[in-house]
Amino acid sequence: MIITIDGPAAAGKGTLSSKLAQKYNLAYFDTGMIYRAVGVDLITKGVNPDDETQALASAQSMTFSKMMDLSKHTDFRSNLGGQAASKVASQTPVRHALLKMQQDFALNPQFENGQKADGVVYDGRDTGTVVCPNADVKIFITASPEVRAMRRHKEFIEKGLDSDYEEVLAQTKERDLRDSTRATAPLKPADDAIIIDTSNLAIEEVFNKVCAIIDSKI
Repeated sequence: MIITIDGPAAAGKGTLSSKLAQKYNLAYFDTGMIYRAVGVDLITKGVNPDDETQALASAQSMTFSKMMDLSKHTDFRSNLGGQAASKVASQTPVRHALLKMQQDFALNPQFENGQKADGVVYDGRDTGTVVCPNADVKIFITASPEVRAMRRHKEFIEKGLDSDYEEVLAQTKERDLRDSTRATAPLKPADDAIIIDTSNLAIEEVFNKVCAIIDSKI
């Protein structure tokens, strides 16, 4: 079974996707990690993420093991890492270079320990429209920019990182605009995706809604 969970930053995709993968015993692929890995790779080299030549070179050399190593970097989940990921993800050559890696995983899904899985839960922004357009279940979750910015702000504070809500909100809106207007694979729901607004929903409520949808497909 292939399940895609798409939506903007801080809508709750990661938490939902990991819970679904655990419940249905499926592999979990956070496609945003690939772009964060490229972004952080450039940051550690002192390269501007807007440098398309260097970004493409990083994308072409990216491997799963390298991605996992970069995921341990301090900025991998920081706002800086998120902004860098959004910038490189807006570059068409970079997206093309990384797309095959994402699509191949659906053909041979594996757990982190290397064992074969019977399916995968994809977490991203274009998994239902580009990566796996033939997925069995497509969910698009969203929330207001204010709610998502507050979630991200609290997340940074809990991690001991400096954070200013107004700055996070401005960056959230800036990223939404960039993600939704990029030339290749703009952020939008697949035509057959089920849209869920999580602004006023707890994660368990969202989880139960999506489980009901998946169970109906099964």
